Amino acid sequence: MSAPQTLVQAALNRLSARFGSSLADVAASLAVLAQDAPERLKREWELFREEVELEADRLENGESVQSEMDVPATPAAGADPQEQIDQIRAQVARLARRLEEQA
Repeated sequence: MSAPQTLVQAALNRLSARFGSSLADVAASLAVLAQDAPERLKREWELFREEVELEADRLENGESVQSEMDVPATPAAGADPQEQIDQIRAQVARLARRLEEQA
């Protein structure tokens, strides 16, 4: 081979090697996602069910509408401080659990 032919052949070899490894990486990533998908769907379903149960409890108790991410509503005058603390702790636990599940 002449020098230009050698360079062209070398460039083609390197390009095919790079594209081949890139395609292999993409295929491996897709395989991992496919394996993790059922577990992730299960976690999301469980989280959704938990949120629905909490929302149903909230509606039954007549509590005000409030997101988990919001600051707790100002308690009514004379509300039990220990109950307020327990509610805040429960909210922190829910948020921590959601963060762990997303990681």
